[in-house]
Amino acid sequence: MSEAPLLAALLAAATVRGAAPLVLAALGGLFAERSGIVDIGLEGKMLASAFAAAATAAVTGSAWAGVAAGVTAAVGLALAHGFACITHHGNQVVSGMALNITVSGLTAVLGNAWFQQGGQTPLLGGAGRFAPIELPGASALATVPGLGLLYREIVSGHNVLVYAAAAAVPVVAWLVARTRFGLRLRAVGESPGAVDTAGISVAGTRYRALLAGGVLCGLSGAYLSIAHNASFIRDMSAGKGYLALAALIFGQWRPLPTLGACLLFAFADVAQTRLQGTPLPGVGVVPVQLVQALPYVLTVCLLGGFVGRAVAPRAIGVPYAKER
Repeated sequence: MSEAPLLAALLAAATVRGAAPLVLAALGGLFAERSGIVDIGLEGKMLASAFAAAATAAVTGSAWAGVAAGVTAAVGLALAHGFACITHHGNQVVSGMALNITVSGLTAVLGNAWFQQGGQTPLLGGAGRFAPIELPGASALATVPGLGLLYREIVSGHNVLVYAAAAAVPVVAWLVARTRFGLRLRAVGESPGAVDTAGISVAGTRYRALLAGGVLCGLSGAYLSIAHNASFIRDMSAGKGYLALAALIFGQWRPLPTLGACLLFAFADVAQTRLQGTPLPGVGVVPVQLVQALPYVLTVCLLGGFVGRAVAPRAIGVPYAKER
């Protein structure tokens, strides 16, 4: 087998793995933002979930217990965000940033207090983390040119949360576009006053949207610490929540375009890892710091070129107070 197709397949597989947490977080943010709630707190929910999942898995030895703890932590923060923004009509951006800052410090303090490892959790192994899954026929098809490489390296060999992220895209698209909940979600984000007049609870719909988003953010954070990695380290989300929000805006608050944006950002992240220390023709070795900034530079360029064309839900960021 030539090296070029194998290298391309490995790059594609790494892109899929890197896109999984972005997809889950962005889809979680989609629920909140389509209901009219700015969800800049994706970063904090991912980080809290990553810590809760790793800490629980380290204590119990069960990755599934870690997922449950991570989802619980993210849902709790989503409810706190809703309490500030829906019940008390607070500023949604300020509330989200407050969550991000609080979680960034709290996870480090708790990690150091509980495990005495500088804010990290113990390394996970065995049933404490999710291992790659080899799909049926991956070994048998390995010798088939083209198809075998595609199936073995890109489709097979991922952990369960990567497949959950892939399944979440069509499920969320169906929920938003084809169900009564999705219709109410979109209506609340566009015209909450009309929805309220029809006898539908605006606050109830927005809380349900935040709950759904919390579950997906919980899965995203758990992926970081007990699937993609084997422990929690301080600030391990590393801006992925903001990248997920950027992908959601670039995808115009629709699941499939958002998936494409997540894959693009993940590819940029994989590319910067591969480019570190690699000399470029006529340029030489590019400084590591410049290469590491590639995904974020791409984000700024894309948003600068396309955000003006994206049409956000009309009621996003505007607290709704029921008229008496």
